[in-house]
Amino acid sequence: MIQRFIELGEGYSDLYELLEIMETNKERISQLLCLKVKKEDKMYASLVAVLHPASEGKFQPLYICREGVPYPSKRIDLFEAKAEQLNKEVITFDVKPSTDFAETELFFHYLTGILRLNYLIPPLS
Repeated sequence: MIQRFIELGEGYSDLYELLEIMETNKERISQLLCLKVKKEDKMYASLVAVLHPASEGKFQPLYICREGVPYPSKRIDLFEAKAEQLNKEVITFDVKPSTDFAETELFFHYLTGILRLNYLIPPLS
């Protein structure tokens, strides 16, 4: 199985794309995540929609708006309202900021490890 983060942006107008992905793929949604980070003494969040793997090809997308959403904010409220509409719970926890990593890809590997350890995404098969 291939699990890959697909970065939509930092959560400004691309948040609406994430909400649309959630709506059009409501049957495939596995998890909805709010990953909080502290940057420059302010709290921000990455919003993530984890979809079930595609039946063919075993590709599992993790759509993310990375660290651009102030926490708390109206954008967080929009994400939570959509989750409630879809009858899904938003799982919220703290992570290190992506600026602690030399490359964004290393940050995504770090997140993948956390998500696997907490059984939020399946192990590679």
